[in-house]
Amino acid sequence: MGGPSDPPEGTPEGPPEGSPQGGEDEYRSVVFDESFVRAAPLQEYSAQERVTDHAPPVRRRPPVRRGLSRQALILVVLIAVAFGTAVYMGVRHPYQSPAARQPAEPLRMTVVPLAPRGKVPGAADAARLYADSPAARFRAGAAGIPLPPAGSTAHFADEQVMDALTTARNYIVRSALDPEVLTGGETRAVRVLLDADQLGQFDESIDRPTADGQHAATGWLVRFDPAQVELAAPEIRVRGSLRALESDSSTLEVVTDHTVVYPLRPTGDADAPVSLFVVRRELHFLFDRDDLRLNQARLSLSTLEAGPLSCAEDSAAHLHPLLAGQSAKKGGPAGTDPYATGGATALCGTLAEGARPKA
Repeated sequence: MGGPSDPPEGTPEGPPEGSPQGGEDEYRSVVFDESFVRAAPLQEYSAQERVTDHAPPVRRRPPVRRGLSRQALILVVLIAVAFGTAVYMGVRHPYQSPAARQPAEPLRMTVVPLAPRGKVPGAADAARLYADSPAARFRAGAAGIPLPPAGSTAHFADEQVMDALTTARNYIVRSALDPEVLTGGETRAVRVLLDADQLGQFDESIDRPTADGQHAATGWLVRFDPAQVELAAPEIRVRGSLRALESDSSTLEVVTDHTVVYPLRPTGDADAPVSLFVVRRELHFLFDRDDLRLNQARLSLSTLEAGPLSCAEDSAAHLHPLLAGQSAKKGGPAGTDPYATGGATALCGTLAEGARPKA
């Protein structure tokens, strides 16, 4: 067996060719054959190793890692498990999410005709009637519905409160001041501001109005029979208020209370005297966060008092104002059956003398 300095294939049989016979021992420690060179593990020294005497002559290279490390693989598995658990709980959890929307309650509405005592006063123009009535200091059109300052609530920012107030104001303007809605039969401008859950009730009220406390068209908007009356002047006087409050942690409520005064005359008769028709309207709007995002509202309560009207007229589909020189028809509102459930009580009032123009 060869010594430590022997080549891997053993000691050669004789001296290398061309070397002197007597120099064999002298060069044995420094002469290597080809097989020894090929088998030697070679490693080039780094600059640091060349200046340091303590560096090992041979350094093993770290093995090349292929694929994901163990830590990365564990992380991927954990993410997959968490995602699968979330999907499973979302699909199979037996309890309803607390954030799920509840269906909107139907709008409850009351329409109260106000009958005049005696004949309805009139004048040649609306300006004179306005000056002699309580509406003298009312502002014209949408200017009479200013927005109040908006402040944040416990669960809603001031921007959200302002959005609710703005949507409620837009609803009042469109449903009580738009001439196309008042006498032209337009309803889409009002409909688009309602929560989707209330559209069915709204459509039924417009298509098949009835005085049942939930399906009167005049509970949603103000409109007159275009075959009977028309606006005598473009100026409609308004005064009222809006206020916002937090109903609960997920609902904003806006309460509006406005008095609107319309100058009217018979349809197609430009020479007929003008009379004033007064509508007092209180509306309760509810807004969740989806409604605020979509600029829509849910109406929960609508109360309308209007006159001069005849109590004997049906006010569910249209309002039928008494015009200048006319008096209320004899007879009260439709009878109320106390044995019937689910119906609305027929109501009628008397128009106070102070609400009439002095002319």
